[in-house]
Order: sequence, then C-alpha cells, then structure tokens
Amino acid sequence: MPYAALLAGMVSLAIGTSFAKQLFPVIGAEGTSALRVTLSALILIAVWRPWRFRLTRADAGRVLLYGLVLGLMNLSFYMSLRTIPLGLAIAIEFSGPLVLALIHARRLIHFVWITCAVVGLGMLLPIWSGAHALDPMGVAFAAFAGLCWALYIIFGKRLSHMHAGQSVALGMSTAALVILPFGVASAGANLLLPSVLLIGVCVAIASSALPYSLEMIALRHIPKRTFGVLLSGEPAIGAIAGLIILHERLSGLQWLAIGCIIIASVGAILTTGRETTDQPADAPVPTAN
Repeated sequence: MPYAALLAGMVSLAIGTSFAKQLFPVIGAEGTSALRVTLSALILIAVWRPWRFRLTRADAGRVLLYGLVLGLMNLSFYMSLRTIPLGLAIAIEFSGPLVLALIHARRLIHFVWITCAVVGLGMLLPIWSGAHALDPMGVAFAAFAGLCWALYIIFGKRLSHMHAGQSVALGMSTAALVILPFGVASAGANLLLPSVLLIGVCVAIASSALPYSLEMIALRHIPKRTFGVLLSGEPAIGAIAGLIILHERLSGLQWLAIGCIIIASVGAILTTGRETTDQPADAPVPTAN
C-alpha cells in the first residue's frame, strides 16, 4: 500500500499539472500558478489550522524564506510549461535536488552520475535544431525552478522542528502572496470566472492536497532512500501524462535525456551518504510543483 500510495501521488501530480496547463489560454501561466497555489494554501490552512501552534519570530523568518522560494519555484515552473513539454520541464527541474545531493561528491562513482546528468541535460539544451528544439526561455525558467527546488529543500530542513502541517500551510500561504500579484496582473478578473475556479480547485487538490497526503502515507512506511529512488521516476510519469493528456510528443533524444537524468538521480541517491540522500526525500514535492 505505501508504494501504491506513492505511485498514485506522482500520477495525481502529473495529471493535475497537465490539466493546469490547459488553463493557460484563459489566465496564462502566471494566473494558473497563482490560482493553484492560492487555492492549495486555503485548503492546507483549513485542514491544518496553523494558528493552533506556537510560532517564534525566528521560525517566522524561516517560513518567509521557505515560502518565497516555494512561490518562485511554482511560478518559474509554470512559466517554463508555456513553451516546453511537461516531462522535459520536470527533468530539467530535477537538476536542482540532484546537484544538492552531489554537491559534496568525493567518490569516483559520484562523478559518473554527474556526467550522466550533464549528458542528459546537454541533450535538452536549446542547441539542437529541428522540430523538437526547446525554447531557450522555457529551459531557463525550468532551470531556475530547479535552483529554487534546491533552496526549498535547504530552507525546508530548517523547519523540520516545526509541526509539518503548520510549516507547509504557512509556507504555501507565503508562496501565494508572492505569486498572486503576478497572477492578478496577467489574468485580472478572469481568475474569478466560475469555470476557472472549478478547474482551479480540481487542480489544487490533484496537484497539491492529494499527492502531499499520499506522500506522507508513503514516507511513514518506505525508507527515505527508497522513497527518493522511486521519486526519480517523476519525469517519466510527467512525460507520459503530457503525451496522453496534452499530446506532447517527445523525440527519441529527449526520451534518452530523461532516462539519463533518472539514472543519475537514482545512482546519486543509492551511492551518497544517508544525510545527503535524506534531503530530497524529505521535501514534499507535490507542494513544490
């Protein structure tokens, strides 16, 4: 059951993000990101009621940093989806936690995974011509989302002493305040259209509330190292969801690039120290993407 819960969470995240992308023609990437994060924050606040727990001034500062990078990560990831396929955006974004896991690389095998990741990312850089060439701005936004993901893990670890529900609810609320001005400037009153709000609630549940809950179930029973290995399949799941729902077809080179990044991520988790590998696994990824 824990493994089924984790798989269901990753599939729910990919499906929710795919449907979110269908809102782009109406409210844009900024509006979609703002709607999803704001509704997710409201759901998390209603569920966890974070005011029940004590919050020190120091912890409030940590929550602000955590929420800031969470908001920027969501916004930049959705901005990347305007011009590049879902699976490739997730693969590029994975470079953030992957670099974090390998930042203290010392063993020879670590440099094998670094090389594998570099090769995979190199295949996705906008230096290839043809119908499957990637947009440079889309790649840049996805890479910035990866940087924010790494910072999200670092700042999230600093909140590990707080109640998980409180930290996530407050962090998501801060992220909503960061993104909302961009969404309002881009979409305006369209954010309040009943049809948009209905889809937004479904997206918020499918891409935040449900995956986060399922991951919490999985984390209680799956070793963190194994959890991280399984989570590395997320780019492939995203690519399949993009193919089925959004009809985003990838070239053979792009599928190979995703495979290289997954192999690098799995290898890094299996061969790095326990403290390093625990960090990516501890982060509630659905709230990030």
